Amino acid sequence: MSKQKKSTARRGGLARSYPYYLAGRPVAANTDLEVLDKYTGKRATRVAFADAATVRKAIVAAHKARPAMAALPPDARRDVLEHCVKRFGERAEELALALCIEAGKPIGDAHGEVARLIDTFRIAAGEATRIEGEVIELQVSERTRGYRGMVKRVPIGACSFITPFNFPLNLVAHKVAPAIAAGCPFVLKPAAKTPVGALIIAEVLAETDLPKGAFSVIPCSNDDAAQLVEDERIALLSFTGGLVGWDLKARAGKKKVTLELGGNAACIVDAEPGADLDHVVERLVFGAYYQSGQSCISVQRIIAHADVYPALRRKLKAAVAKLRMGDPRDARTFVGPVIDEASAERIDEWIQQARKGGAKRLAGGERSGNMLPATLLENVPRDADVYRKEVFGPVACLESFDDFEDALARANDSDFGLQAGVFTARLSHAMRAWDALDVGGVVVGDVPSFRVDNMPYGGVRDSGLGREGVRSAIEDMTEPRLLVIRDPV
Repeated sequence: MSKQKKSTARRGGLARSYPYYLAGRPVAANTDLEVLDKYTGKRATRVAFADAATVRKAIVAAHKARPAMAALPPDARRDVLEHCVKRFGERAEELALALCIEAGKPIGDAHGEVARLIDTFRIAAGEATRIEGEVIELQVSERTRGYRGMVKRVPIGACSFITPFNFPLNLVAHKVAPAIAAGCPFVLKPAAKTPVGALIIAEVLAETDLPKGAFSVIPCSNDDAAQLVEDERIALLSFTGGLVGWDLKARAGKKKVTLELGGNAACIVDAEPGADLDHVVERLVFGAYYQSGQSCISVQRIIAHADVYPALRRKLKAAVAKLRMGDPRDARTFVGPVIDEASAERIDEWIQQARKGGAKRLAGGERSGNMLPATLLENVPRDADVYRKEVFGPVACLESFDDFEDALARANDSDFGLQAGVFTARLSHAMRAWDALDVGGVVVGDVPSFRVDNMPYGGVRDSGLGREGVRSAIEDMTEPRLLVIRDPV
């Protein structure tokens, strides 16, 4: 690729300002969007903020780019994605620091997300040349003798993507990389609280030979983003975020819609967990508290068999109490800030409501601004918000069970259904969980927070519809086109 430019980042921090990208070109229209350092609360940088007219231009550009993107050969799409893999690797420290600052993500988690960004683009590069069709046997009766059928998959057209704050790189990657592999132009609205990572991705895309207008990355208001939902020139809307996604679906008209709307993940620890209890505790702590619990598949409900409950409770309480909270730049920090003080206040209110209802706090402490200590609650009332809703913070609820079927029923006692985890040594229980748990994915031998970027990922009920994971997303972003050929008479 011949357009490679020097990074915009300042040494030791973010650039003073970032443009948005309209039809593949950087536009420093203003510096209206202030991005805060989530730990210090101070301004970290400023970002150009698009208006309604700019959003409209981006949609028009993507719509016009449809033929050129569809005509881009698969090997050329692969080359674009491989260029991104190379450049993200070269800019890994910058990307991790951006996450640390704009999202308050502990630096260890930030490096992990950068690695997943690279993985997702690498997987998409491989899939770009494997979008295959099928030959269909049409000669099923005397009437159809001499007819042959074939199906290929073609790009669906212009796509709109709306992403949340908690994974500013990898949730963008899970929409952008499959779109490029499939040959779809797109318009992306990143979260206003964490736009920098997406704009660095756009800067790298601008170095490539993608057709004119093939992509736009435009931070904008939710009101102005309504066009991304409602405009009929958009063929597919992919939204990751809260339950407002159902309203977006209702307003989307005829376009295809995929939604990932969060979770309330349960993890069952059986009487024979199939692993050393110390390992189970280590994984539960990771699943519940990594990146301050701000993950759709964070472990929120721990349902442990009565035989292991006392030991698990003791070990888990001690492990949670030892978690270090503080500056996300410090490699020793495990729990950093949540995204803003309003979120921390909401989470704290839910904790206090649960305690008033009879829950016991085994670990945790007082909130300070948007810093909330890792909290472990026991015997939480099942009608409490912290039990029933998505907490999206460093909180887990612990309870015991006697019968495995009861544990499965409790795990299913939720409006959400994204992923669930099961620690068990019994194959029959593992298979029963796979059959009975009403979720998009069951993880046996680990926490529900486990995800590999090529696996189908998504949920049921209030957790959304459709699946991400590169190949699954490519399937959503392409349509089957049939060819029928009649043999010469």
